[in-house]
Amino acid sequence: MRIYKSAQGVGITVIGVTLLMLFYTYGRALWVPAYKKVVGKETVFSVIEKYGENAEKRLKLYFDDADIPYPPKELKLLAIKDEKKLELWASSGNGFEKIKNYQIRAASGTSGPKLVEGDKQVPEGIYKITGLNPNSSYHLSMKLNYPNEFDLYHANNEGRSSPGTNIFIHGKEVSIGCLAVGDRAIEELFTLVHKVGIKNTEVIISPSDPRKAPLSPPTGNEQPWVPELYKSITTAFLKYREI
Repeated sequence: MRIYKSAQGVGITVIGVTLLMLFYTYGRALWVPAYKKVVGKETVFSVIEKYGENAEKRLKLYFDDADIPYPPKELKLLAIKDEKKLELWASSGNGFEKIKNYQIRAASGTSGPKLVEGDKQVPEGIYKITGLNPNSSYHLSMKLNYPNEFDLYHANNEGRSSPGTNIFIHGKEVSIGCLAVGDRAIEELFTLVHKVGIKNTEVIISPSDPRKAPLSPPTGNEQPWVPELYKSITTAFLKYREI
């Protein structure tokens, strides 16, 4: 009987610890805001003060290797969904050079654009960063302007009143509809975009790499505008090739 009760207690403890770990990982949107209220909110400047120096030391090494002065004048982030890769390209006025590949550590959904709130799709298209969030539930984050004009135009034409919103590139290794790149990577990207300016940063998200093979709408896709979208993504991607 004692052995049974002991085993039962261990089982309950394991279940409890497992549930706590799951809540810690996947329930960040619930507990992190409450935690921030207790410890106080960060600002962009306090985050840069905390992480910027080390992030810039690493960034300068990447830029030296690419023979691009730091800081650059413009940035392009090319996200390739099926490869879970985020390419960083930069220019100081004499053309763009590839600086680094970042691993996308989590991104839900499949090939194809985001259509409605809750479909768990990562958007596809050409986007701007609208703001830096120092109090993200996922360490740090950069918000994209999804839905952009193209997304809204076709959503309105098709009667999709809730195409979704709040799409970010963020830290940690879990995500639904966003691009999670891990804490170290988001510290570098957050610092770099702050330095260069959100107006000088563009994000292009593609289902696959159109430099390797033509993009084609996913099977079963009923949106007639997807070929137009993929043509614009392809045109944008083809500007960035390694020599």
